[in-house]
Amino acid sequence: MTTTTGVDREAAIARYASLRERTDVIFDSVRPEAYESRPIALRNPICFYEGHLPAFSVNTLLKKGLGDPGINPDYEILFERGIDPEDEKSRPAGASAWPSRIQIRSYGAEADRAIVNALMHRDVEDEHNPVLRRGLAVYTVLEHEALHQETLQYMWHRLDYAQKIRPQGRPLSPVGGEPPTPRRVRVPAGRATLGAAHDEIEFGWDNEFGTRVEDVPEFSIDVYSVTNRDYLEFVEAGGYSNEAIWDPEGWEWIRSQKVGHPVFWEGHRGVWFWRGMWDLVPLPMAWPVYVSHAEASAFARWKGRRLPTEAEFHRAAFGEPGGTERPHPWGQAPADSTRGNFGSISPDPLPVGSFPRGASAWGVEDLVGNGWEWTSSIFEPFPGFVPMASYPVYSTDFFDGKHYVMKGASPATASELVRRTFRNWFRPNYPYVYAKFRTVS
Repeated sequence: MTTTTGVDREAAIARYASLRERTDVIFDSVRPEAYESRPIALRNPICFYEGHLPAFSVNTLLKKGLGDPGINPDYEILFERGIDPEDEKSRPAGASAWPSRIQIRSYGAEADRAIVNALMHRDVEDEHNPVLRRGLAVYTVLEHEALHQETLQYMWHRLDYAQKIRPQGRPLSPVGGEPPTPRRVRVPAGRATLGAAHDEIEFGWDNEFGTRVEDVPEFSIDVYSVTNRDYLEFVEAGGYSNEAIWDPEGWEWIRSQKVGHPVFWEGHRGVWFWRGMWDLVPLPMAWPVYVSHAEASAFARWKGRRLPTEAEFHRAAFGEPGGTERPHPWGQAPADSTRGNFGSISPDPLPVGSFPRGASAWGVEDLVGNGWEWTSSIFEPFPGFVPMASYPVYSTDFFDGKHYVMKGASPATASELVRRTFRNWFRPNYPYVYAKFRTVS
């Protein structure tokens, strides 16, 4: 199917304004004394990201796309790009002295005015300019902001509660009772289509394009993602001291970093708690467990099973008995709050099985929402991959054999990013992202 593209100026301006307002709300929830803190050692300090978002928009749309000189060349270098170091030793030092928040916000306000003016009056579509073709730079800027809002939220999860300002009227997340009884379904052999042609979707990141069709043999898959209750059995059975179920890299990680439980868990006086965004709550047994790829793989081996491949995820999520494929697990209907926990309806997970209307044709639930889903597939390009003109290093730096594909969506994933082709990826020992998993055999 061919999708007609074209930038709706009014819609783009409204979405840009909404995204920027949400970004302001996120940064305003951090107390001033924590502004230059680094909640996750492998990421830049908080202040960097408030400058990075407007700088990226200026660099991408105004400078690269429209050929403008920019607004503040020093800031557009300082805040140009984030980091993905393998460990703390390889982390860049960053700035010796960061600009104040007033200076960063003033730059952001000036950038916003220039971006809105461009969206309103400039030629932001130009078929002869690869950065502007089909509105590429506009869509890149908008989705980039949405992507980083999720990054910010899982960074905020690591902040001490005293360093955050809880939103007024924010209710406690429903902890739920006991999880549903684990069960599995068999997905029959069939084909899975990964990726898309360039005229199939309005916008996608470069790693989404190029089509690969795989024949997937029959397999069984968990109906529900692995819960905290399930994972507690693994912890209590000595999973973190059983070298046989860990790959060498994972074993070295848990030994060197003294990892003995998921990073979202905290033990106090012999009782496990969940470190929520705004509250520390007794471990919710019905919530999905959030873990690194290494931890998920070890659990699966302990169960005598494994993580699904990217193609198996697609088959379980989007396949149908007749051989056709759906745009979403639930079918043609758009992604909304009745289908899964995404779009920031909750700052934390919800009990598994809370969205039966989001189930796939095979009855597998929560494949989209409530946490990204780890796969066993290395992040690599599809056939015919071409780096995107608006952001040529978006994917290429991560085709290194060290990152694994995640699919689906988390509570913090924008609804606009919920599409079949979207791919996320992280290193196997990165435990901070909102990532759950299920097993197959």
